[in-house]
Amino acid sequence: MKSLISSFKNHRGLTGLYVLMAGLFVPSLAMADDLNTGDTAWMITATVLVLFMTIPGLSLFYAGMVRSKNVLSVLMQCFAITSLMSILWVVYGYSMAFDTTGMEAGVLNMSSFIGGLGNSFMSGIKVDSMTGTVPESVFATFQMTFAIITPALIVGAFAERMKFSTMLVFMTIWVTVCYVPMVHMVWSGDGALMWDWGVIDFAGGTVVHINAGIAGLVAAVMLGKRKGFPTTAMPPHNLTYTIIGAAMLWVGWFGFNAGSAVAANGTAGMAMLVTQIATAMAALTWMFVEWIRHGKPSVLGIASGAVAGLVAITPASGSVGPQGALLIGIAAGGGCFFAATSLKRALGYDDSLDVFGVHAVGGIIGAILTGIFTDVSWGGSGLADGVSIAGQLWIQTKGVLFTIIYTGTLSIVILKVLDVVMGLRVAEDEESEGLDLAAHDERGYIL
Repeated sequence: MKSLISSFKNHRGLTGLYVLMAGLFVPSLAMADDLNTGDTAWMITATVLVLFMTIPGLSLFYAGMVRSKNVLSVLMQCFAITSLMSILWVVYGYSMAFDTTGMEAGVLNMSSFIGGLGNSFMSGIKVDSMTGTVPESVFATFQMTFAIITPALIVGAFAERMKFSTMLVFMTIWVTVCYVPMVHMVWSGDGALMWDWGVIDFAGGTVVHINAGIAGLVAAVMLGKRKGFPTTAMPPHNLTYTIIGAAMLWVGWFGFNAGSAVAANGTAGMAMLVTQIATAMAALTWMFVEWIRHGKPSVLGIASGAVAGLVAITPASGSVGPQGALLIGIAAGGGCFFAATSLKRALGYDDSLDVFGVHAVGGIIGAILTGIFTDVSWGGSGLADGVSIAGQLWIQTKGVLFTIIYTGTLSIVILKVLDVVMGLRVAEDEESEGLDLAAHDERGYIL
């Protein structure tokens, strides 16, 4: 039973409950530490798919949207973040995210917010170490790919104007004090703050998207607007890259969402289905809203709508059904279109590639609507015993508000300190020249 409970704590949301119930009622399934080759094969595949989301998916998605003089800078930032986060995850990130020492259900202490360093440098992870039915090495690498893409998302908010050196230091500190604690508070099991609250976040609505989106908004505001914004036209230089990148994100996202079941089971299958439904619906919604508002549908619009749908279904993907996915897709497509256009213009901030408008807003929409569409009346898997839709809505809203305040506050502090110590922004002449030459002494294209 002890190994079974451990498996429950290492699975997210309702999936852990299914594992626990299976062990209680089917003795042959109770040995949760027995390796399942099907689960393992799927999780290795899912891990590769999530890495594929960042390099090359997100890299190309962002690179196509900047001006030609900054294309290499965005690719470089995503590639460097992939390398940096991999090492930080090994050194201390995984341990601090998933160490459960000192945690107890209903008990609030320091371990409710952050784990220890018992597994630093992957200490204790052997060939036969298990997380549920898959090797712990596979689970740790799967989680590493989440730690890679989350800070990489932020790059789009300050594209074309942050110092490369400052970016590396900011990402190191931000992942340490914002991302890793959020992983622990949401996913590490009994005794973790938001886990005990009952927040449903299957694959990262709060942990990944709201977290990164709010940090992106803070960074965009604190760095200030790009030179010439908004009076100078700054159109995407290569929408072919962007649509290819968006397509790669769509494909890779099945690893992101369905892989979060940590098993090849029915939950993974439903996560795959609802991910496809919500993404397609959001892409169409954005396209038609833009068509009505501006007279023509755009490639950038349908690609952005698809990403908005992917974002919004992420927290709900383990608990909602097809009907809920359709409605989440509609809300994400329309809501994120409004945020990336009307809201952005009204408030005047320069979020270069709409990280806030798509990821933060999409994450908020998805996280809150999870509280409604998880209910069986909407075709979902069902809320916890004794929890009503209204009650779950409050739990989800509380999780969203906590994430916004926690990440927003710490991001401001980090950036203010770095601005004093090393400066945030490149010099004006370097910005005019473009970061490809100014920061890397290379050109993306031969002129």
